[in-house]
Amino acid sequence: MVKTDRDHAQKETLSRLQLLMFLRVGFVSLLLGVAIIIQVRETKTYFGEILNAHYLLIALIYCLTFFYVVALKHIRNFSRFAYLQLLLDTIFITAIIYTTGGVESIFSFLYLLNVISGGIILYRRGGMIIASFAGVLYGAFLDLSYYELIKPMGHYFPYLQDYQSSEIFYRILVNVAAFYLVGFLSGFLSEQIRRSKAELKVKQKDIADLEILKENIIQSISSGLVALDEHGKVIAFNRGAERIFDIDSKDAIQKDITDIAPFVTPYLMATNPNKFSQLAYKRSDGQQIDLLLSISPLKEQDEGKKGQILVFQDTTRIREMEREVKRMENLAMLGELAAGVAHEIRNPLASISGSLQVLNDSISRKASHINKRLMEIMLREVTRLNHLVNDFLQFARPQRIEIEEFDLNQLIRDTLYIFQNSQNWSQHVAVETKFFCPLKIISDPQQLKQVFWNIFLNACEAMPNGGSICVNTDKITEFTGSGEFMESVRIRVEDNGPGIDSKVLKDMFRPFSTTKKDGSGLGLAIVKRIVEGLDGKVSGQNLAGGGAVITVILPLSMEQGPYS
Repeated sequence: MVKTDRDHAQKETLSRLQLLMFLRVGFVSLLLGVAIIIQVRETKTYFGEILNAHYLLIALIYCLTFFYVVALKHIRNFSRFAYLQLLLDTIFITAIIYTTGGVESIFSFLYLLNVISGGIILYRRGGMIIASFAGVLYGAFLDLSYYELIKPMGHYFPYLQDYQSSEIFYRILVNVAAFYLVGFLSGFLSEQIRRSKAELKVKQKDIADLEILKENIIQSISSGLVALDEHGKVIAFNRGAERIFDIDSKDAIQKDITDIAPFVTPYLMATNPNKFSQLAYKRSDGQQIDLLLSISPLKEQDEGKKGQILVFQDTTRIREMEREVKRMENLAMLGELAAGVAHEIRNPLASISGSLQVLNDSISRKASHINKRLMEIMLREVTRLNHLVNDFLQFARPQRIEIEEFDLNQLIRDTLYIFQNSQNWSQHVAVETKFFCPLKIISDPQQLKQVFWNIFLNACEAMPNGGSICVNTDKITEFTGSGEFMESVRIRVEDNGPGIDSKVLKDMFRPFSTTKKDGSGLGLAIVKRIVEGLDGKVSGQNLAGGGAVITVILPLSMEQGPYS
């Protein structure tokens, strides 16, 4: 920043130096022209004769100016160079006064011009220095002339006869005072101008920064913002509006709003400001989106209306969520109704099942084997129907969570042991475990038993001819949606069966999604519901080498809050 300010000051000094040199050449050229005219007419002026010394001074000033121009390309400190030029100008002004009559010369005012130049180019300090130098030269010149130590060119009467010493002293005093006053004022005004320029530059930078900030704020708003003038022309069109209408802002600015969004015309005609309207918009790519439109007046500082501001908020996702919530509410009511119906069905099923068993036992061994076969089929179907009702109740009825601390690996071992000793187990299935020990978590162990049971059952049913199941656990650290890191446990249950059918892979955790002949399609749906209720998540996929894997991720403690 300091270097930039110094460079700016150098550039400003350079420009003023160039102006000074231009004015110097112009003034000298004017003197030369006047001198030539007077010489041609062979007349004398009231300030003396035009002598060869005048031409010599003019030529010398031209030569020095040429030297100044050449030296500018090599000078680094322009302030010192300005001091040099102004001090030499003071000497030349004294020489001009000397050749044009001394105290009688009309060119004494050139001192003031030179002092003013010093104050403008070098500010107050420079103006005072040039004023001091001019005062010293002028005073010394008049004193030497008064005492006739030097004799100025172009005068006709001796100073001793025309002036008293008090008059000379008074003339010196008045001129020197004028030099200092002009130097001070010119320097003061120049510094004020410099300070005003600096403040103006800071203000301009602040205004530019505010403009950039305002533009960034407008462009960063996710909603579409469109500003209209009093004629309905677009004067602002942010990125949100570009995304909603699929139009580049360059193509929208200064266009009529009816050409971009003709559907908003009826809303613009209304008189109520700050109103909200829900509307549908079909984009050029055919996508239908829901928009919430807000219209506000665009006012000037005097509260006069200059146009309108339109804010478009894409509520497509919100509307979808509203429909999803409504659907879930309907499903919840349907679930409660279905749970009640299922509960009422269980009692008749139990009665029917008991009666069929008694009837089956009472049938004589000599009875028809066909009747006995039919009884066995009915008993099997009633049992299957009872299992289906139990699964449905487990899925539909909310479970009460009872958390405690336990060893997850031991829970899986216990569940595996019970499952291997159940009628659902196949002797042709091998089990392998890879556990991260110890693995203490705080969750609901009873519900997790149901989760692992359903996963093991699903794996065994996928391998009717035998295979292998691999269960492994480990601890992981993942980034949550709230912006924090959280330690969790991951359980992977892999099998080497045929894998999950691609038709149901996407919806494998939805109710009644199954390709099994006798499957209810509720096992994995129950798994998903329980795991999510325990603040975890579950996923499934096919393995590259064959088979499938179900992955369950649970927080180490439910007290930490939801996983995602």
